[in-house]
Amino acid sequence: HAQAAAGVGGVIKMVMAMRHGVLPQTLHVEEPTPDVDWNSGAVRLLTEQTAWPEQGRPRRAAVSSFGMSGTNVHTIIEQAPETAPAAEDEQTPAVPDAATTARSADVVPWALSAKTTRSLREQARRLLNHLDRTERLSLPGVGRALVTTRTQLEQRAVVVGRDRHELRAGLAALADGAPADHVVQGATTASGKAVLVFPGHGSQWTEMAKDLLDASPVFAERAKACAEAFAPYLDWPLLDVLRAEPGAPDIAGVEVAQPALFTVMVSLAALWRSYGVTPAAVTC
Repeated sequence: HAQAAAGVGGVIKMVMAMRHGVLPQTLHVEEPTPDVDWNSGAVRLLTEQTAWPEQGRPRRAAVSSFGMSGTNVHTIIEQAPETAPAAEDEQTPAVPDAATTARSADVVPWALSAKTTRSLREQARRLLNHLDRTERLSLPGVGRALVTTRTQLEQRAVVVGRDRHELRAGLAALADGAPADHVVQGATTASGKAVLVFPGHGSQWTEMAKDLLDASPVFAERAKACAEAFAPYLDWPLLDVLRAEPGAPDIAGVEVAQPALFTVMVSLAALWRSYGVTPAAVTC
């Protein structure tokens, strides 16, 4: 189960359907259910791929996502308007020529990041090699890609330059671990607060708490407290479910999974707090 990403697959599917003008086939359905009168309305299953032609108005689609925990989301998506291609500026052609790649009118920053200082230097070396191998290269385009398409990690550096020669010198210095006037290097510091996220139905599994019940007194004590609180409302022993004891109900059932998941999450929160983690909020 995709948990937090549940539903985004349907959104991506419909956006791509709008882009290509094609309604994809409904998967894993050979015969529509007889429990629905399909002839009484305009709703039908797509048993095969269908063209979705332009009809003088934006394409629209609805995507529903139903969570077992009760979280339901319905999103309406509309086709984006057509945009005219950007006019080419004489000073910044779409395909840069040698003069453009050699020098930019403004200072261009190239931001790099990595887990370790060594990895940061290796990344600078790879980018330097790419710069040397590629004659026609948009310097601002590379800078934009480095910021928008890569994960920002702890060790960071910014190489700035007005042309490829300055950028190359900065990359070479960074790769060698040498100081340079147009290279800034540093490390991020931990910031922000911790938030604990309790997952919903679908994240449970057999014996999901057995090891921690045996290994962690903090976890076991809080789980016992939850079991005692639930006891008047359940006709089965909650701790037996968490240990998957013989005769215990199957944890897959909603009426079993919900109290079991709540107990595990509350007990995990107590365990994290015992290690010094104080959450700013708890969400689910």
